[in-house]
Amino acid sequence: MMSQASSDMAWPRISVVIPTLNEARNLPYVFSQLPADIHEVIVVDGHSVDDTVAVARRLRPDVRVVQQTRRGKGNALACGFEAATGEVIAMVDADGSADPSEIPRFVEALLSGADFAKGTRFAAGGGSSDITWLRRLGNRLLGAVVNLIYGTHYSDLCYGFNVFWQKYVPVLDLDVSSPPAPGGDGRLWGDGFEIETLIHVRAAEEGLRVAEVPSFEHSRIYGVSNLDAFSDGLRVLTTILVERRRVRRRRRSRRRVSGARTAVAQARGLIHLETALVHTLYLLYSDEYGRLCIHRARLPVIRLPTAVPSGRSHRRACVSSAHQPGSSRTAVVVRADNHVFIAVGVSQAPSRWPRM
Repeated sequence: MMSQASSDMAWPRISVVIPTLNEARNLPYVFSQLPADIHEVIVVDGHSVDDTVAVARRLRPDVRVVQQTRRGKGNALACGFEAATGEVIAMVDADGSADPSEIPRFVEALLSGADFAKGTRFAAGGGSSDITWLRRLGNRLLGAVVNLIYGTHYSDLCYGFNVFWQKYVPVLDLDVSSPPAPGGDGRLWGDGFEIETLIHVRAAEEGLRVAEVPSFEHSRIYGVSNLDAFSDGLRVLTTILVERRRVRRRRRSRRRVSGARTAVAQARGLIHLETALVHTLYLLYSDEYGRLCIHRARLPVIRLPTAVPSGRSHRRACVSSAHQPGSSRTAVVVRADNHVFIAVGVSQAPSRWPRM
């Protein structure tokens, strides 16, 4: 592997972080594709009920097994990053969708000067046998929003195969130790599948040099994915909005009057993109759960139903649009379960963005 590295820089020690939840049947393939001289393999387990941990130890006796502190892929990755001792960290899914043999290609990008090597399925040499056209569309629209906000050129926002220098873990600012909220689902914000978006956005916020590396995504080998295209897409969109507010608070003291017109123009561009995202989420929900009900209101007021029948046949969502002279607002009200609803609002006026 040293021959692949640049002549003036030694090949770094690589920590491979693999989040797992009942992936015993997939680990033999994933481990067999790992490069030979990996420094360490860290399996972060989400309290699997199959033989995931036992299989990992049988396949690789030197594997490090870490139990995650909360629930969700994001928390598992954060725990793995904290435990890593190599100079480079590689994020690899345990379902066989990512090819670990591509890791040297990512490391070469780091040795060529990048701080963060980001996998992409949508560049020459990349591809996917798993992504649907609707998920591809949602990914593109979400990526366009991030590119507009941060001036990045990401071609694939939601892909989870990434490799970066371990010294930048503090930059990502991922919470490992905080307990989950009482009565919640065992997760904090960033603990779910929105983790890739959160990492990519924070890398952009901190001005890290990001290099995109073509990668091919395969279909999951065994089992069923925990990804829900609609609800996780909504979490990704909310992550983008929340991080935007976070950045705006940090930059507020440095704003200049000369940048006011640019900020307004950018906000208007975001409205068009996020409205398109709302429609994409509508299509995703229709594809997952059936037809949605659509209605319009004269005032930008969202009224939540007091009671919703339980059962899959009643899984519905409402998309409301309201218009006033000089402003518009698109809101989505979606039932996450029998009692909980999620709302996302979008307004033309930057001062009227929804509080997240």
